[in-house]
Amino acid sequence: MDYTDVGKSLAGSSTSYDRLQELKAFDESKSGVKGLVDAGITRVPRIFIRPPEELAGGEPVPGEQSLTQFSIPVIDLKGIAGDRSGAVSGVRRAAETVGFFQVVNHGIPVKLLEEMVATVREFHELPQELKAEYYTREKNKKVKYWTNFDLYQSKYANWRDTLNCTMAPEPLDSQELPPVCRDVMMEYSQQVQALGSLLFELLSEALGLKPGHLKDIDCAKGHLIFCHYYPACPEPELTIGTRSHTDPDFLTILLQDHIGGLQVLVQNHWIDVPPIPGALVLNIGDLLQASKACIVSSNFIYLGHHTT
Repeated sequence: MDYTDVGKSLAGSSTSYDRLQELKAFDESKSGVKGLVDAGITRVPRIFIRPPEELAGGEPVPGEQSLTQFSIPVIDLKGIAGDRSGAVSGVRRAAETVGFFQVVNHGIPVKLLEEMVATVREFHELPQELKAEYYTREKNKKVKYWTNFDLYQSKYANWRDTLNCTMAPEPLDSQELPPVCRDVMMEYSQQVQALGSLLFELLSEALGLKPGHLKDIDCAKGHLIFCHYYPACPEPELTIGTRSHTDPDFLTILLQDHIGGLQVLVQNHWIDVPPIPGALVLNIGDLLQASKACIVSSNFIYLGHHTT
């Protein structure tokens, strides 16, 4: 069965529904959500449909307006090589109140950010047969293309494809990356790791610690890049790009495209995080929250978020 057949089958109107069989058919097609869209489906397959309790109001539907005008803090890192007290104070306030903040003048060229977004899109829009060689769920693979890491465990699948690249602690051989995004991703990875190192210094100081503390306990040791792609959806009110979650890491550095869609849960309200050209979004992860509880008393918080 090719991916066109799978798309038509999953979107069919049969009253019988074997979820596991449909999940396997979709997964084994190696076509991803993009393949379903390319097949011309006009209905969202059942494996992607959110449960009735969420559709009834437990989660906002894509495009729903935020319930508050609260803004995510923006921290300017210009001149950080000199006096960093202002940046440290800004990081402390953001970590204590939201757990999210955006950074500008972070040192990564805007051109590189744009190239990263463009080449990731190019990969996801390659012909299915070229992407299929990277489609796998093998844990030992450093470069994986898939739809939903928890496809077989979740209540419903997210409307999203992902290129997952493990860059550290063991260095990734660049030849394992898809040629279309290889050079740009290696350069982006290097620069993001340098920024991450700086941010861990600022977070350490915000906690009242020496600048190298969080790095010394290996918070910056690992480095993964998740390249998400959200194809156009025929029934966006029935599904979601990324369900509500917190990040199981120390720190997430997020590069948004111009479309946006990221929302953060603050005081029981979902608020938009509108893209700022050239900015990067920072999120305090679960592991940093747990680590700081062990090393120092503080009010750093971490929040749920999702992508509509």
